[in-house]
Amino acid sequence: MYRQGDVLIVALDESEVPAHLADAPGEPRDARGRLVLALGEVTGHAHAVHGPGRLMREAGAFGPMLLHLPDGGRVVHEEHAAIPLSKGWYRVVRQREYAPGAVRIVAD
Repeated sequence: MYRQGDVLIVALDESEVPAHLADAPGEPRDARGRLVLALGEVTGHAHAVHGPGRLMREAGAFGPMLLHLPDGGRVVHEEHAAIPLSKGWYRVVRQREYAPGAVRIVAD
């Protein structure tokens, strides 16, 4: 399990990956060729993965993301140390905060 700022990354066994996501095409990369796990709304910085892989998002504002890294990779951010990840599948969870009557994703 890894944490980088407001992003939590949890290794998954391949058997835990929903069948409908295992072969999904994945999210497009940004203009810099990165898989963006979380974009800082305030700073413009991003928690991102460089290199081969796919990022799939479940539907909904709080839907989980799954990251597949066939050769491993590194999660980078301008204000944090890079995190090396082994090849495999990961669940990516954004930090949430509760305010009476609402739940929202933490703004970076």
